[in-house]
Amino acid sequence: MEVRLKILYTSLCHTDVYFWEAKGQTPVFPRILGHEAAGIVESVGEGVIELAPGDHVLPVFTGECKECAHCKSEESNMCELLRINPDRKVMIGDGQARFSVNGQPIYHFLGTSTFSEYTVVHSGCVAKINPEAPLDKVCVLSCGFCTGFGATVNVAKPKKGSTVAIFGLGAVGLAAAEGARVAGASRIIGIDLNSNRFETAKKFGCTEFVNPLEHSKPVQEVLAEMTNGGVDRAVECTGNINAMIQALESVHDGWGVAVLVGVPHKDAEFKTHPIHFLNEKTLKGTFYGHYKPRTDLPVVVEQYLKGELELEKFITHSVPFSEINKAFELMLAGQGLRCIIRMDG
Repeated sequence: MEVRLKILYTSLCHTDVYFWEAKGQTPVFPRILGHEAAGIVESVGEGVIELAPGDHVLPVFTGECKECAHCKSEESNMCELLRINPDRKVMIGDGQARFSVNGQPIYHFLGTSTFSEYTVVHSGCVAKINPEAPLDKVCVLSCGFCTGFGATVNVAKPKKGSTVAIFGLGAVGLAAAEGARVAGASRIIGIDLNSNRFETAKKFGCTEFVNPLEHSKPVQEVLAEMTNGGVDRAVECTGNINAMIQALESVHDGWGVAVLVGVPHKDAEFKTHPIHFLNEKTLKGTFYGHYKPRTDLPVVVEQYLKGELELEKFITHSVPFSEINKAFELMLAGQGLRCIIRMDG
């Protein structure tokens, strides 16, 4: 059930940097990072029937076995067999790594390890896509874009003309804003501690901005005043527990929905007054934008090919594989959104 992929393009996501810095989890080294990518099937292993050499594909950090209760349910994308597992460092088939140097194993990352010309991935974590799609663009669909965009269109589901607040204007937050724009929201309010992000956010549909540091009162009170009682939808893309609480408390009573996307610190606790729920506010969480990788990604690729999605504006830099460290430097400096890494260089 494994396939070997030739990776043609990969991009750097903040999650790669997080694990490279070994923050918040048991460090595993040596390890090949990378999980947002596009490539071509080079060969397939025993039992693989839906993929063949030459297929254009997106490897994904979570999977879809299509047989478990989650995969058979329309309400879940959290496959029992292949859901994300940051601690797993080997293949699930035999508990061994597929990379090695001088007989010593080099471990896998998120089941993908795309910072390599070739990688081995479970076939359930590979989405076959239209070969007409430019791989250097659609590679961003395998993580960041779908996580944010899907959180808005699939989970928050803002109605046309509604007001949406986006907490955090990094790549995922901007994808969430793009989702609000496509859904027809009339006001999209971006919230970030870095005011330098506001100009870029306008390209993704943001109409107004709030920097909490520039206000003496809590941001949820600022938003309530701006919107006559609260926003219709709030999407939180920071992972900061305070922002998560603010997102819920900023939505309008009666119909407001807050969606959590960011991953909090492992010891963080969500604390708020139950009256928010009794007043019919709704709090939801989401994983990978509620997309099922193998079923839904080919459809999202077709949306892009029809001109319904604008992926180019998320790609701000490009470097050859030999200069991958530059991609890390750009992200650590907070410059740009996505840096595409060309594996041929």
